[in-house]
Amino acid sequence: MQPNQQKLISAAPALRKALLWWFMKHQRPMPWRQKISAYRTVVSELMCQQTQIATATPYFERWVARWPDFKALAKASESDVLKLWAGLGYYSRARNLLRLAKEVALLKETPRTAEAWQQYPGVGPYTAAAIASIAFREPVAVVDGNVIRVLARLTGHRALMKNGITAARHFTPLANQLVAAQSPGDFNQAMMELGATVCRKASPDCSACPLSRWCVAKAQKTTALIPKFETKKRTVQQVHRALIMKDRKILLHRQDSQARRLAGVAEIPDIQNLNIKTKTAPVFVKRRTIGQVTYEENLIVLKLNKSVQQSIHRSAQCEWVDVDQLDDAAVSGPHRRWLAEWLSLSDQPKLGRRT
Repeated sequence: MQPNQQKLISAAPALRKALLWWFMKHQRPMPWRQKISAYRTVVSELMCQQTQIATATPYFERWVARWPDFKALAKASESDVLKLWAGLGYYSRARNLLRLAKEVALLKETPRTAEAWQQYPGVGPYTAAAIASIAFREPVAVVDGNVIRVLARLTGHRALMKNGITAARHFTPLANQLVAAQSPGDFNQAMMELGATVCRKASPDCSACPLSRWCVAKAQKTTALIPKFETKKRTVQQVHRALIMKDRKILLHRQDSQARRLAGVAEIPDIQNLNIKTKTAPVFVKRRTIGQVTYEENLIVLKLNKSVQQSIHRSAQCEWVDVDQLDDAAVSGPHRRWLAEWLSLSDQPKLGRRT
């Protein structure tokens, strides 16, 4: 273990006290903190994977209101789960949550350790540690991007790291040495909160940091340089999608239930998949980034002529959805917003009422 890490471990009692005191005074109100349970922790952790807390919060509240525990969720259908999840993206999380609930609901006792939780779908080391420490007070550290940033700056770690996975492996032993044995859940949440609100990636507020006295990066004025990751190559892909309406119904393409991405979720059809050729200019060009790929989605209005009808007929995964039933159709979040924008145009039927 490096000298700066050893110094941090030596200061652990005082560091924990300062951090927990700060967290008690400054933590943000979140619904899963108001009433702690294994189920609520599991739901919140899976929802907040790759999703901002502000976005996930209303989804969490609706979710636990409908399915308050593992047994209730285990009885849900996949289609209902995807409908309620629609808009959060990364839909494999929703399916993993349903599978997990079905397995846990059959147990006499809910798993209590991080090791046990890692056996379930969609639960990696970070999520397992969060569940075990918050819901069952197991003294195991949570190491996410926020915690990596805090620990890298505290120890002045300037070495180039490949990605978040290798960084987590590097800092996990140190984090486990620091985690508070008596209140590991609060400690882990405090570390994540500190990284999210004070030790931010850009413009960290060192003057408000309860750990600044131990921070090597602050002392060396290298905070802006830490942590350092290898630059990932980003690409742009063009997608052309067909906006087709018949009466008050919109054509959607639903992914197969075994698809790698967006399984069971509906989106605006890809013109290439429909094997339609057109030179019509798009009414909208939308952009969204998934991982390292930015998709430029060209939304093109097509008339339902004979050729288009034949193409639709050949596509087994296309379906017509009534405008008023889009909210119940498990449409991906971005596409739902884009459809609403298109329907808001003066010559299109409006959502929620018949014309």
